[in-house]
Amino acid sequence: MAMLAVVPIFMGAGAAMMPTILAAIASVAAVMFKPRELLRLCRQRPLVAGVSLAVAVGILGVSTWWLSGARTARAAGIGGGAGGGGEVAVRSRVDWMKVAQDLIAQERAGKSPTVFVAATPGAGGAGGANGGAGGGGGGVAMIEAYDASRTSYAGGPSPNGLKALWAYKPEGTMFLSAPLVAGPRIYAAGCQSDLGGYTGILSCLDAETGKPIWEITTAGDDVLPAFFSSPALTADGKSLLIGQGLHQDRNCSLLCFDTATKALRWAAKTPLHIESSPAIFGDMAVVGAGAIEGPDGRPTGDPGFVLAVRISDGKELWRQAVNDPESSPAIDENGMVYIGSGFNGNAIVAIRSESPEQLAEKKLERIAWRTPVAHPITGAITLSGDLVIAGGGNSDVVHSNPNPQGVVVALDRKTGQVRWQRTLPDSVLSGVAARDGLVICPVRTGEVVALSQTDGNIVWHTPISGKAAVIASCAFTGERIYAVSSDGYLAVIDPKSGKVLEKSYINDQAKAGTGLSTSPPQVANGRVIVGSETGGLQCLVGSAADGGAGKAGGL
Repeated sequence: MAMLAVVPIFMGAGAAMMPTILAAIASVAAVMFKPRELLRLCRQRPLVAGVSLAVAVGILGVSTWWLSGARTARAAGIGGGAGGGGEVAVRSRVDWMKVAQDLIAQERAGKSPTVFVAATPGAGGAGGANGGAGGGGGGVAMIEAYDASRTSYAGGPSPNGLKALWAYKPEGTMFLSAPLVAGPRIYAAGCQSDLGGYTGILSCLDAETGKPIWEITTAGDDVLPAFFSSPALTADGKSLLIGQGLHQDRNCSLLCFDTATKALRWAAKTPLHIESSPAIFGDMAVVGAGAIEGPDGRPTGDPGFVLAVRISDGKELWRQAVNDPESSPAIDENGMVYIGSGFNGNAIVAIRSESPEQLAEKKLERIAWRTPVAHPITGAITLSGDLVIAGGGNSDVVHSNPNPQGVVVALDRKTGQVRWQRTLPDSVLSGVAARDGLVICPVRTGEVVALSQTDGNIVWHTPISGKAAVIASCAFTGERIYAVSSDGYLAVIDPKSGKVLEKSYINDQAKAGTGLSTSPPQVANGRVIVGSETGGLQCLVGSAADGGAGKAGGL
């Protein structure tokens, strides 16, 4: 009669599990011995901190029990394996990376994090939610003028035959927002993996080599929250502005740094997060502070507002209540601010930027017009001629709505009246690029769609990487379009036909990522600068036959 032996398989599953256990213990220990990070975690994510500590204790307990069980089995001479006719109970391996990704996805989707649960292979994933991740990645300010047309093109050749020139890859960092190209420098903001979430890194790089000139991970005694907002630069190149926070972060600020010394000049505090990217008009910066939604999709506190700050000293000039303004604003030549109202708002709003005293003297309201739209407007605002153009929809960055719907709408800049609108199969979550009579739209279905700027009719539509979402706004030089799929492919597209001319993989070949390649590419002097989820920030150039890369000083 065969003996039945139920044993832990330490030599097989146990050996495979040990690196994961040690990595998790190391992550917990790393934070325990970093008081500032531990304090930040407890203050901003108390539930996550408690769960993480429970996990740490659990890991240590399970590890001790496992090792002790293995030693007992070996001491007793109990064997396990397929050949002895014995019954073997194999422990399922917990995919801690998947657990962490689920936690982050729940936070970004507006859900309270669940407890860590050891799931067997094939377990169902998290459900959808209404918390939009905003259009912060779509906005970028150039050194000379705000790019209100969202073309993300600073001049020079339109390269193809792309090859990587350099990559900037801080460990454990993903770049969700647009890099800022400014002469011989590039500014980039990232999210660094940390226990229970992400922290932020802000970097200034040499455009020729990609080497850091400076890096910032703290502001004073505080660890920086992660960045979804894109940096903006003042006309003199001396001040860099950026918003803080991901979708469930609270008490985030609009920050201003000295570009020469990397010193924090000031911080304009809010009770919310700022995924919106700042727009600059003279000595004024304007940004949206987005709502934090609960599981029901409703704001848990302040529903959101638009904030204007004086750049020279950080003084708040005004704030205007707008529901969930996570769209990145645009400012026209007269100082009128245009911004989208997201979840629970469903509108595009025009806001006068004069001081309260000036408005009172003219007997004008702060809001010039507000145009309701069928869906939340989370995409960055684009200005083209006398049009205000923006995209939106009912899905977010993490989840597609069970009944997905998207829209692109063009309004009269003066009156807010609808000139045309185009429904699409899913959301347009970032800015659209407008030039040469075309409006180039990134769509969550996985396609780039070209619309006629005259009437909104579809000119062509093309997929980038199967059904992988296109979340990032596209760069449009006139000669070529550069688009990024969420699974990490950079595509070069012919704007006349919509044909994909070539594709480059920008994620790390060994780390496929989770579909969060959301960084809008920037084209300057024959180079494409783009962030990725796992491949860092990259600079790609074309072959000599395609115009070459040019000198860094011309970037």
